[in-house]
Amino acid sequence: MTKVTILKKHNQIVQVECDGHTNYGAYGEDIVCASLSSVVQTAVLGLLSVANIDIELERDDARGYIKFTIPENLEGEQKLITNAILNTMLCGISDLHEGFSDYIDLEVK
Repeated sequence: MTKVTILKKHNQIVQVECDGHTNYGAYGEDIVCASLSSVVQTAVLGLLSVANIDIELERDDARGYIKFTIPENLEGEQKLITNAILNTMLCGISDLHEGFSDYIDLEVK
């Protein structure tokens, strides 16, 4: 199971952590794990390339771990873009969780 923890501050996502593989299918054929990874990694790419922010990023692919933290000093358009990317990511994760709650544990706090 993948544990997804999303931390919010002032109703904005400030940290995302995903830990573990979903174990929905065999390694290399796990469509749930691949879907979740794609949603989260696309958000990371958007933050780096579209919002142009320098996130704090940790990852361990073998373990199925990724954690990123958003800088606190965002303002204006950069903050709006970041919030749009992260809220879209949360929609995708929530949808996957709804369909595959035996394999994805989602906690938003």
